[in-house]
Amino acid sequence: MRIQTLSIVAGSEACNARCPFCVSKMTVSHGLGLREPEVNWRNFRKACQLAAQSGVTTAMLTGKGEPTIFPEQITRYLEAMEEFGFPLLELQTNGILLGQQRERYAPHLQRWYGLGLSTVAVSIMHLDPERNREIYLPHQDHYVDLPALIGLLHDAGLSVRLACIMAGGYVDSVAEVRDLVAFAREHRVEQLSVRPVARPGQSRDEATAAWTAAHQLPAGAERAIAEWVAAEGTKLMTLAHGAVVYDVGGQNLCLTDCLTIQPATEDLRQLIFFPDGHLRYDWQYPGAILL
Repeated sequence: MRIQTLSIVAGSEACNARCPFCVSKMTVSHGLGLREPEVNWRNFRKACQLAAQSGVTTAMLTGKGEPTIFPEQITRYLEAMEEFGFPLLELQTNGILLGQQRERYAPHLQRWYGLGLSTVAVSIMHLDPERNREIYLPHQDHYVDLPALIGLLHDAGLSVRLACIMAGGYVDSVAEVRDLVAFAREHRVEQLSVRPVARPGQSRDEATAAWTAAHQLPAGAERAIAEWVAAEGTKLMTLAHGAVVYDVGGQNLCLTDCLTIQPATEDLRQLIFFPDGHLRYDWQYPGAILL
C-alpha cells in the first residue's frame, strides 16, 4: 500500500468563513464540535509512524473548519511531528485571520517556519476581492488583501500555494485561469492549483449540495481549460492520484480534483488523522477507517 499524504485535522468544525459549497457541512463530523478538541497524541504518533514507514514526504494540517482559529494547536502538532522528519509540512487555510490580524499571527508564522512548516495553501474562489467576499465573508464588508497576505507569508520564509476552487460564475473559463496564472506569476506565488467544485457522493446538508450542483463548471469548460494549459505549458509530472503539474510561462500550475478514494488501486491519496485518534482515508465514508 502506497500513501501519498498525511492529512491532519487541526482545530474543530468552527470556521470564520461562510462558503456555500462547504465540504465540512456535507461530510460526516466524526465527532468534531465547535470547541478545540482534545488530541489523542498516542494515536497521532501511530499515524505519523505509519506515514513515515510508508514513505510519505508531505504532511498537511487541514481541517473541517478553519485551522488557524486555534494557532497553539498547530504549534503542538508541528512540535509532535519533528521526530518523524517529514520534509514537506503544509497548512491549508482560508487565510482570513492571517490577513485580518497580521500582527497577532506574524509570530505564529515565524514559530511554524522554525518548526519546519514549508507551504501555506490559501483557498480562493476568484481574484476579484468582492467575488471572494461574497463567497467567504458575506457577513462582512471586505475580503482580505490577497497580495498583502502573500507578502506576509513570504516575509515569514514560507512558500505559498493558491488553491482555487473553480465554479460556474467564478473561475470557469480559460480566460479566468489565464488571469490566475498571471496574478500568481506577478506575486511570485510558488504553486497554483485549480480544481472544479464538487459534492461528495453522500451529503448531510442538501442546501450546500444544491449550491454546489448549481455551480458546476459550464459544459466543456474543464476540457477547454485542460487543453489550454497543455498547449501553453510544459507538462512536468503526473501525480499518483492523477493530478497533472505544468509549467506555464514559468508559473507552476496543477490541475487536480477533490477525489479522495480510488477504488481501482490500493494506493491511498491520503491518511486522515482526526483528533479523537481515528485514522481514516476518506472524508465522507465512515467505513474508510484504519484505526
